[in-house]
This record gives sequence, C-alpha cells and structure tokens, in this order.
Amino acid sequence: MSAPPGDRRRSVVARELTGAVGDAVTVLPIVVSAAVLTELSLALLLVWFGLAQVVWGLYYDLPMSVEPMKALAALVVSGALTAEEYLAAGLLAGAVLLAVGATRTLDRVDAYVGEPVVRGIQLGVAAVLLEAGADLAWGDLGSAAAGVAVAGVVVLAGYRRASALAVLAVGGVVAAASTGVSPPSLPPMAVGVSAVGFTRAAGEATVAQLGMTVGNAAVATSLLVGEFYDRDVSADELAATMGVTNLVAVPLGGVPMCHGSGGLAGKHASGARTAGANLALGAAYVAVALCAVSVVRAFPLAMLGVVLAVVAAELGRAGLDTSSYALTVAVAAVGVVANLAVAFVGGVAAWTLLRRYGQLPDCS
Repeated sequence: MSAPPGDRRRSVVARELTGAVGDAVTVLPIVVSAAVLTELSLALLLVWFGLAQVVWGLYYDLPMSVEPMKALAALVVSGALTAEEYLAAGLLAGAVLLAVGATRTLDRVDAYVGEPVVRGIQLGVAAVLLEAGADLAWGDLGSAAAGVAVAGVVVLAGYRRASALAVLAVGGVVAAASTGVSPPSLPPMAVGVSAVGFTRAAGEATVAQLGMTVGNAAVATSLLVGEFYDRDVSADELAATMGVTNLVAVPLGGVPMCHGSGGLAGKHASGARTAGANLALGAAYVAVALCAVSVVRAFPLAMLGVVLAVVAAELGRAGLDTSSYALTVAVAAVGVVANLAVAFVGGVAAWTLLRRYGQLPDCS
C-alpha cells in the first residue's frame, strides 16, 4: 500500500533537508576556519555561498555542490598565503576555468593530469591542514581534548562525515555563550581583491588548486552527476560555471569556490535528489550570516584546530584512494617539503613519463 501524498511530500522535504546537511559538512569547517584565522568576513562568505548554492542548484536543476577551493583554503589557513593572495588566486583560477570551459578544452587537459597526481595534491593539502590544526590545538589542550571527544562520539555513533560539523557546532555554542548572539544585520558589501595579492605565491597556489579542480571538481563531479542523476553535464560546463562564480563573488567579498565530487556525493548519500537541497542550504547560510560575526570572533581556536584535523583526515582518506600509492605519496611529499605547485608540475611530468613507458595504467 503506497504512502498518502502528504507523507510522501514530507519524506521528500526531509530528504532534501538532510541532503543539504550532507554538503554543509564539507563547507562550514573550512569557511569558518578561514574567517576565524584571517580578516575575511564570515557573514559575506556565507552570503556568497548561499547565493551560489541557489543559483547553481536552479541552473543545473540538481543538488549541485558548492565548496571552498580546498588547496587555496588550506594555504591561507596555514599562513602560507595572505588573505589578499588567497582572493587573488581565486580570481586567477576563475579566469582560467572560464577560459578552459568556454573553449571546451578540459577533456584534453585532463589526459595529462592523472588520478594519482590529483590524489597526491589532496594528500598534500591534508598534511598542510593537519599541521595548522595541530598548531592551534596545542595552544589549549583542554579545549582540544573536548573537541576530540565530541568528534569521537560522533564517529562511534556512525556519523563520521559529520564529526567536523559537530565540533564546529559545539565550539559555536561555547563562543555564543561567552559573547551572546548579535542582532540580525545585513553584512556590508566589500571589495575583496587588492592588487597587492597578485604575487608569485598566489600564482603558485593557483596552479596547485587547478590541479585538484580539474580532477575532483570538474571531471569527477561530471561523472557522479551521470551516475547518481542520469544527467549529462560536461566537465567543461562545470569549469565554466566555477569560473563565473569566482569572477563574480571574489571581487565582492566571497572566497574561491568550486563544485566538488565530495559535496555532491554527500548530498546524494544524505537523500538529496532535487535542487530543493540547494535552496534550503542557501537560505540557511544567509540566515547564519546575519548573526555570525560576534560568535566567530570568540570561537575557541583549539577546537578549530580539531576541526581542521578532522577535515585533514577526511581529505587524506580520499587522497589514499589511488591507483598508484608511490606517485601519490611522492607528489604529497614534494608538496609538503617544497610547495603544492611544484608538486603538481612534477607529478604531471612523472605521470606522463611513467605512462609512456608502461609503468602506470592508462586512465585517460
């Protein structure tokens, strides 16, 4: 016997709401970390994430993910990039992605960026985040231990992907208890990009980010859209919409954003099947933005360190899902010792040579 129409509608709404949470676990920990550790405005960041969720959900008519560009976020959180360089790198990445998507050349580029190279960059980013998290946690071991306990309970309860979000929520409650919640107010718009940000470090960070974006945010997301939703969305189209997002949002106070296979998989696993998840999440981000400023200023840094460590662990798990551990680990090691841009360029060269001489599988 089929469920009554009212029950079916409530079930659909519940799935879309839980699907929205499935994407938030990949977004909020990094966005809040960037806002706490830099002069960036959390309110503006959340407003732009909310707008991007709504726009691209409706455009694709799918629960399309919108995430921070993780390589760039890791570098600004760790102090390797200034906030100005972070935003400049996002603008550079946006311009490249729009050009690549508009000329439909991503498929040809992807042939030179092997999966082990992308995984190596992910693993390197995880190491950068883990180091930054450990440094923050060391400053207050009591708060860090509390954060670890919260994460452990959530993992043991079977909700591993939500562990960072749970620590974030507890830290937010602690911060709100010490400062109170601000009256709702619209965040002032701001010009986010300064000419001083266009440095060599910003250029190198852009190269590293594009290495992850090609494989994880464009190609992998395109494949998952076909697998989960039986839709044909090309990697080039995804690249173009990521380019538009950054060229519009970053100059006006947003941070570098991308689509992402992890967020899309999280939404699907949590039940999202329509753009309704994006509408709900977009509205939630904007609502939080109205009251977020005082809370974020008081957020316990040691708990934030635990959040970063949990995010690093999740990213590291993804990085180890590779067809060549040797190349992936080598790329990650170079990224930690030198920098992620050198690791990416070297990894592409090694991937090309090893494939040419039959040492690696042809995954193009």
